[in-house]
Amino acid sequence: MIAGHVQNSVANGGREDRGSDCQIFDCPILVVDDTASNRKLVGALLAEAGFRKLSFASGGREALDLIAAAGAPDLLILDIMMPGMDGFEVCRRLRAMPEMADLPILVQTALSSGEDRNRAFAAGTTDLVTKPLERTELLARVRIHLESRLLIRSLLAYRARVEAELAVARSMQEHLLPTAAQCAAVGEAAGCTLRARTVISPDLGGDLWGLLPLGGRRFGVYLLTVAGQGVSASLNAFRLHTLLQELGPIHGEDAAALLTVLNDRAADMMAPGEKATMTYGVVDGEAGRFTHASAEGTPPMILRNGILQASGVPEFGTATGLPIGVAPGTRYRAEAMDLPPGAVLALGAVAAPEAPEASGGGDHALLWIERKAPT
Repeated sequence: MIAGHVQNSVANGGREDRGSDCQIFDCPILVVDDTASNRKLVGALLAEAGFRKLSFASGGREALDLIAAAGAPDLLILDIMMPGMDGFEVCRRLRAMPEMADLPILVQTALSSGEDRNRAFAAGTTDLVTKPLERTELLARVRIHLESRLLIRSLLAYRARVEAELAVARSMQEHLLPTAAQCAAVGEAAGCTLRARTVISPDLGGDLWGLLPLGGRRFGVYLLTVAGQGVSASLNAFRLHTLLQELGPIHGEDAAALLTVLNDRAADMMAPGEKATMTYGVVDGEAGRFTHASAEGTPPMILRNGILQASGVPEFGTATGLPIGVAPGTRYRAEAMDLPPGAVLALGAVAAPEAPEASGGGDHALLWIERKAPT
């Protein structure tokens, strides 16, 4: 049966049709069989089909020694019934090694009973091919498992590359956040104490907060959340952060004007469907006032008896408008809230995961600004 297939293949040119982008023919394959004629036959079929990196072992112990010395092949073609260490034991020993967990093991066997086949799969076999070997079936199974192996390898490499890019973007995002020294200096100038907590999720989102120093005992503060996750959301956060630093010296005194101009600029910059929510406000430590505007941001909250006091009813801001980037020409309105001595202004922003099961939760930033009591 096999000889006839080999002759037909030779008559047809001796090679399987393969695309220029196909890499499976350079995948290492280890053939393990105690019968020399079987090893020669399997090797001839594979070589005639175009596979170039073939190695052979005459028994289970030799196969394990070869793998230990040269590393795992991309496919192991294993005879199940061999003297000494049989294929069952080879499978069990390989699967006991964590690095061999995903090694494709194609077992060639004459075993026909369901119990024997179940035993082979229980030992760690990936797939079975029956003896006597049929060329088309053998090559089809070899190709399937090698293509899957290359696909998994490509996906793992892509994942590693994405994780590296996310780590760089996460580091850049963290460097945009105000330092403890900057918070202390800005707060001291305005007669306030600033405390912040920022968590950037492992999946990376577009959550940022920042300070804009203004004249006198005033400073601007913003909390920004860009919809989505990953590098694209982070890049949009970087762009909006850059715009805020540009617009702050011009419009930072007027919360409504800053959001209005930022929205018009962002609408030209962001892709359709992209948006950001934001709250921006000016803390006036001398007048005891917080004047803010919101683009669907989390409402600010003022605790008049301090953050640790259980008594008193918190006051929430109400002014809000459309998210940033949704509708150019949107005009935002400002709202003033009293910030008496000892009161705490609480600001928060949360970038939730796209899916409820997403790991790491979302980004979040929490900021507490306490106006100091006169000494």
